[in-house]
Amino acid sequence: MDRRTFLLTAAAAAAGCSRPDKNEPLRKAAQWLWSQQAADGGFHSQTYGLLRSGQSLTPFVLDALGDLGREDGVPAPSGGIDRGLAFIRKNTNADGALGMMDSATQDYPNYATALAVTAFVEAGRPGWERDIAPMVAHLRVQQFTEDHGWKHADPPFGGWGMGGPIHRPPDAGHVDLSMTRFVLEALRDAGVPSSDPALQRALAFLERCQNPDGGFSFSTVNLETNKAGETNGRPNSYGTTTADGLLALRAAGVADTDPRAAGAMKWLLNHHQPDRAPGFDGSPRQSWAAGLRFYYAAAIKRAMPSLPVQLPPQRDDGSFVNSSNQVKEDDPLIATGFALRALVQ
Repeated sequence: MDRRTFLLTAAAAAAGCSRPDKNEPLRKAAQWLWSQQAADGGFHSQTYGLLRSGQSLTPFVLDALGDLGREDGVPAPSGGIDRGLAFIRKNTNADGALGMMDSATQDYPNYATALAVTAFVEAGRPGWERDIAPMVAHLRVQQFTEDHGWKHADPPFGGWGMGGPIHRPPDAGHVDLSMTRFVLEALRDAGVPSSDPALQRALAFLERCQNPDGGFSFSTVNLETNKAGETNGRPNSYGTTTADGLLALRAAGVADTDPRAAGAMKWLLNHHQPDRAPGFDGSPRQSWAAGLRFYYAAAIKRAMPSLPVQLPPQRDDGSFVNSSNQVKEDDPLIATGFALRALVQ
């Protein structure tokens, strides 16, 4: 039984009715998210100081809400989307980067900027092409390429990291598959064709992250961040990274019939767990299965919509929260944003 069916069945039983509103969980989650929009148009964490600026959370929430269609019956409040977009414009610097406006702490600039591109495209407001042009240009500059001294054989080549100052050899900083996936999706949403050199270079990084079993690991640079550990010196595959890898391949123009995408789909089919991220069972790192629960649910429903997911119970106010704080999913803005992505599929 998938999560949406479970919620609807439970709601019907509680209410004693035979025809529950199929959109109730979506509506409640969306209404709660909109209730968290601040007067400045942004969405600000009340849980983590790093996310309090709203620079990464605002496009994250707008993107989640942008997945809702009219058939879902969840209208945005008057002016809500435009206030959110105005907040993004105000906090985008002259270089086209979002997440850099706090001089003390960067707020995941490549992730924030990529999601901002997608949010503007989804909203479709007049002039959106002009809004995203500097963002797309900035994301292009952030890729690890020959222009910054990186060679094709170098571990970070073709990928994206956190953002900020450009990294040159031998210092790559932090580079991972999640950041790379979201940037590739933003470039695709912006209309960048798969033949573009940026997307072609990205394939080198994606191929380096893919294991012989078809699954993916998190980073070829920061090996300690591969949450499933390693076997015989090679990082192990796990669910969130493999879903990210499949989505990144598609964003780069790789068809599902391609052996790289087919291998990822086979891994996911063989390892999928509806209530947790797979790849950790029976290992000392199995707590990550619960810690990544919401991220995995959102990613797998986008990557392979036919696979069922089960989320923790929705709270009375419409929000969701993870009892684990390993990747900040104990922040209801993050958990609910991911949950909405899973429920809307």
